[in-house]
Amino acid sequence: MVPLLLVLLLVLILFGAGFAVKILWWIAIAVLVIWLIGFIARPSGGGGRWYRW
Repeated sequence: MVPLLLVLLLVLILFGAGFAVKILWWIAIAVLVIWLIGFIARPSGGGGRWYRW
């Protein structure tokens, strides 16, 4: 019974980690797209940086 529970726990951990990594990839892609849009659509005059940091 204990090995079965350990295998199920391992499967849940790996599934959770895979789901979290997939979500993090989508967040990274969204941030990259937003950054590229801001870089392309920045104001032509001034310092040229559209973000504050």
